[in-house]
Amino acid sequence: MTPFICQYQGTLLAGVDEVGRGPLAGPVVTAAVILDPEKPIPDLADSKILSEARREALFERITADALAWAVGRCEVEEIDRLNIFHATLLAMTRAVQALSQAPEYVLVDGNRCPPWQWASEAVVKGDGRVPCISAASIVAKVSRDREMCVLDRLYPGYGLAQHKGYPTAQHFEALQLHGASPIHRSSFKPVRDLMRSSELTAQADIQPELF
Repeated sequence: MTPFICQYQGTLLAGVDEVGRGPLAGPVVTAAVILDPEKPIPDLADSKILSEARREALFERITADALAWAVGRCEVEEIDRLNIFHATLLAMTRAVQALSQAPEYVLVDGNRCPPWQWASEAVVKGDGRVPCISAASIVAKVSRDREMCVLDRLYPGYGLAQHKGYPTAQHFEALQLHGASPIHRSSFKPVRDLMRSSELTAQADIQPELF
């Protein structure tokens, strides 16, 4: 992978990443992290290639040693109202706004930055190329995974603790069996189609008998 060279050389450089654009259920979660140059954290990497145990260990190190870190989010209702793309940009903005120190420059994983007031730059595959974005990807991933385990207890039967809301075979089977829950994204086609099918079935069930 081509190394990324950032032109900004100051201290307050924030990395931003998201987790949860693809799932059928749960929030989209983002994180912003400003690493401390005096406390380097080795082995930072894209959260997707790390084991759960390694992510958890790095999460504890990042949240202890970073100059600042924060999590932003958009709930299911916002995702359905705004669409997942705009909800993700809003969640990123909330994460940076929540930092205890205002960043001087922001690097965002992907190919587009939110419309915000901070000087910023998008970095394609930045979660594997830029340490502060890698850190943000880990914080976002661990934060969302922990929340999905809590939601699994609130909405049992879907396997949320296992697949974290992503469209797996297990999740589709559970949706067919139980229907959609309040934390499922009704704007996503598989959920929308299921809800529409359930509505049609319910309407058919209450049609008066014809004699």
